[in-house]
Amino acid sequence: MKTIVLGYDDSPEAGRALEKAAELASALSARVVVASIASALQPVGRGGAGPYDPADPPEHHRELAQRAATELIERGVTAEHVSGLGDPGEAIVALADERDAELIVVGMSHHPHVSRFLGGVGEDVAHHAHCDVLLVH
Repeated sequence: MKTIVLGYDDSPEAGRALEKAAELASALSARVVVASIASALQPVGRGGAGPYDPADPPEHHRELAQRAATELIERGVTAEHVSGLGDPGEAIVALADERDAELIVVGMSHHPHVSRFLGGVGEDVAHHAHCDVLLVH
């Protein structure tokens, strides 16, 4: 295994996913690409909602990805970070395809009823990825 993509945000589940990605990358001599993607809001019309939630800006995700990559590097794992704006699940899957990743690691929400009705990044990734996916609880 050469490349692992880690979907990352500031949730406890993402923290556990980072731990698992670090463990696997160390054992397999793989590099980790940390992805933190700010969700784009759908425009509502003139003067509408704007491209992203002001409470969850892309700059925040850039900082999250950078910190996670730094933590991995400090553990001896080769890592880089990517951030952006869009649909997080789609962006993570696209990044894994671009980087020929063999594995995507993402945290899975402990709220199955919420995920079932509203969907979740982990669920989206699991259904659309072209490589293996590890959902970390």
